[in-house]
Amino acid sequence: MKFKIHIYILVTFLVCFTSACNPDFFNQVPNDRMTVDEVFQRRLESEQYLAKVYSFIRDESDQTLDVGTPYMGLSDEGDITYTNHPTYLMNIGNWDASKDFYNFWRQYYLGIRTATYFMQRIGENTEILAADGGEAIIKRYRAEARALRAEFYANILKQYGPAVLLPPDEVVSPSTPLTELSYPRSSYDECVEFIVSEFDKAGADLPLWYDSPNEYGKMTKAVCMGLKARVLLYAASPQWNGNTRYANFKNKDGKQLVSQTYSPEKWKRAADAAKAVIDLGLFSLYKVNDAAGKLDPFRSYQYALLDVWNSETIFARKSNGLGSNWEWRATPRFAGGTSGNGVPQQQVDAYQMANGEIPIIGYNADGTPIINAKSGYQETGFSTANNTYTETGTYNMYLNREPRFYASITYSGSYNLNKTAFPAKIGIYFTGNNGRNGGNNNFTRTGYLARKNIHPSSNQSTSQRISRPLVLMRLAEIYLGYAEALNEYAAGNADILKYTNLIRERAGIPELAAGLSKEVMRERILLERRIELAFERHRYFDSRRWLTAEKTDGGPFWGLDIDKGTSFTDLAFFKRVVFETRVFTDKNYLFPVPQSEIDKDVNLVQNPGW
Repeated sequence: MKFKIHIYILVTFLVCFTSACNPDFFNQVPNDRMTVDEVFQRRLESEQYLAKVYSFIRDESDQTLDVGTPYMGLSDEGDITYTNHPTYLMNIGNWDASKDFYNFWRQYYLGIRTATYFMQRIGENTEILAADGGEAIIKRYRAEARALRAEFYANILKQYGPAVLLPPDEVVSPSTPLTELSYPRSSYDECVEFIVSEFDKAGADLPLWYDSPNEYGKMTKAVCMGLKARVLLYAASPQWNGNTRYANFKNKDGKQLVSQTYSPEKWKRAADAAKAVIDLGLFSLYKVNDAAGKLDPFRSYQYALLDVWNSETIFARKSNGLGSNWEWRATPRFAGGTSGNGVPQQQVDAYQMANGEIPIIGYNADGTPIINAKSGYQETGFSTANNTYTETGTYNMYLNREPRFYASITYSGSYNLNKTAFPAKIGIYFTGNNGRNGGNNNFTRTGYLARKNIHPSSNQSTSQRISRPLVLMRLAEIYLGYAEALNEYAAGNADILKYTNLIRERAGIPELAAGLSKEVMRERILLERRIELAFERHRYFDSRRWLTAEKTDGGPFWGLDIDKGTSFTDLAFFKRVVFETRVFTDKNYLFPVPQSEIDKDVNLVQNPGW
C-alpha cells in the first residue's frame, strides 16, 4: 500500500512540476481504484495513457476563444471582432507577463512530463510483451511518445524562444528538494539539436507511414521528418541565426541563449530536411479537375483542407472544434454565424491578380495604395459583366483576383459558401444583412471575413457541421520551406523556382519567370506563404522569424468604412479607414514566460523586454 501511495505522489509531482495540477489528468484510468502500476501492466489502459499524451497536441481550430489560438488575431492577416478579447488587448499594448494570456507554456510542459513518464513505464507492460510482436509494439509506442515530446518542445520554442530542457530519462523522486528542480533555460541551438535528435530517434522506430486508416493522426517517420524540417527552417531564420538584438539574452550565470554568429549552413540543413520529405514520394499537392478535365484551382485549394486525409496531408489532429468554432465565427450573421473572424485590408491587398501580378506595391502616407500598372487592378467602380468568380455589380477591387482570394475572403457582394441554404448576397455595408447596424457585437470591424476552411455543406443555423481533422502540416508548407531555405543558401538553384511554381500552378496563376534576384525571390516566396498558408497559423511566426513584425503588425490597420453604406454599390462603404492602431515593440517578438512560472523557478530568466 505504501508503494502505491508513493507512485501516486510521484506521478502527481511530475504533472505539477511546471504547471498547476490538472484534475482531469487521471481521467484516462477507467477505474479510480487502479494504481498506475496496474495501468502499465494492461494493454488497453497503457494505450489510453498514450492517447492522453496525444491529447496535448493543442486544438488550434478556434482562433477566437480566450483559450483558443491567438496567432491570426495577432498578425496582419486577421482581426478578432470582440474588443474584450485578449488579442485586442494584446494588440493595443495592454499586456504584461502577469496577464497569463495564452499560457501554453504550462500545457506543453505538462505534455512533456506525461510523455516522459509514459516512455519510462511502458516497457513494464507484461500483457503487451506477451503478445505477438510485443517488443516491437513497445518500441513503437515509446517512439510515438518521444516524437510527441519533441513536438511539444518545438511549440515552446516557437512561442517563447529558448526552452528549459528537462532531464529526458530521469524519474524525479518526491523527496527531491524543490531547489534542485529549478532548471535554467537551454540555448536556442541546444534546444534545436535536442528536438531534431529526438525526431530522428523516434523516426527510426516508427513506420514510414500509416499501416491503416485507423492509425491516421499518429506519429510516423514521415511526420517526424516534416516537423523536423519546420524546426530547422525556423532555426535558420534571422530571428535565431545571428540575431544581435538578443546579444544580452542570457541566463543568470551569463550563458548566451541565442548565438550571435550567422551560419548559412543552417539554411542548407533546413533545405536538406525539407527535400528529404519531398523525396519520400508519399505526398502530392491536392488537385481537383473540372468537368472538362482541366485543373480547378479554386476547388483544389479549397478542398486541400476539407478532403479528409488527402494526398497533401502530412500531419493532422483527428479531433477538433472546426465545426462549432472556426466555421461558426467565420460565417456571416444572417447565415447563423457570428462574423467574428475579420480580415484586414492589408491581407486582402496581398492576394495577386489572375495574371500573377502583385496589385499593390506600396502605400502613400495617407494609406492609399500605390498600384502596379501591369496588374490591371482597379479600386474604383463596379463590374459590368459576370466573370469566373464574380458577377455584375462587384466592386472592381475584387475583380480578376487569383482563385485563392475567392476561396479565402468573404467580401461585400460575395455569397455564403452554402448558397443553397442562404442564396442572398452578403452585405457588409452598414445596413446590409451582415452589416454593423443591428449586429450587436457580431460584426466584422474590417469589412471582410475569412472563409477559408469552411465546408460548403455546413449550415450554422441548423448546427449541420462537417467533421474533419485539423490539418497541422501539408506538402505546400514543405515546398515553400524548401524553396525559402534553398534561396538563402544557394540562390539561383533551379529547385527554388520549380517548387514555388508548383504552388502557383495549383493556384491557377502564371509561373514566376527565371532570373529573379535572391532578394526578389525571397519576397515572392514569403508572399506565397502568406497567401497559400493564410489562416493556418503561419503568418504570425513568419513575420517574427524574419524580423519584419514591427512593420507588419504595428501601426494603423486598415479596413472598409463599416459605419457607412446603404447598398451594395454605395461607395461610402468602400473607403479605406483605420479600424485599429496596433502597438508592436521588440519585446513582442516573443511571448513573455508567464510570471507564475518565473516565480516557481529561481533559475528561469524572462524574455527580453518583459
